[in-house]
Amino acid sequence: MAVSLKDPQDGDLSEVADINVTPFIDVILVLLIIFMVAAPLSTVDVAVDLPVSNARPQPRPDKPVFLTVKGDLSLALGNDGVPREALQAVLDRQTANDREQRVFLRADGAVAYRDLMEVMNLLRNAGYLKIALVGIEDTGQGNAAPAPAAGARP
Repeated sequence: MAVSLKDPQDGDLSEVADINVTPFIDVILVLLIIFMVAAPLSTVDVAVDLPVSNARPQPRPDKPVFLTVKGDLSLALGNDGVPREALQAVLDRQTANDREQRVFLRADGAVAYRDLMEVMNLLRNAGYLKIALVGIEDTGQGNAAPAPAAGARP
């Protein structure tokens, strides 16, 4: 409720039935600021090929091609060491020149991101564009203490 501060005729202040829009404008301005700050945070510009949440796991190929980057930055295709210069020839031989075949890339935890990207660039230059990064699945039991053996007492 608002009151009019004009000169009262009879000495009594009368109520004004008009809406006071000042608090409404304050709320709108605060909401505008919140949306202006939150809108850029909600957009993601990173393009990734993510499966939908209800996708079934893809079947594993009969003979997957595993390329491993060891801690000393040497490469291994399967269990055999491969020099970087001969990577394309060895990959072509193993995949029968099928460059649409997916290459599973594994790397030691000590390998720097820059070195991993160099290997991915080698694969791209060789024509292998389908690369899958391999990791260990986190089951949530990594820090849990091992269960005691049956019949053992603490």
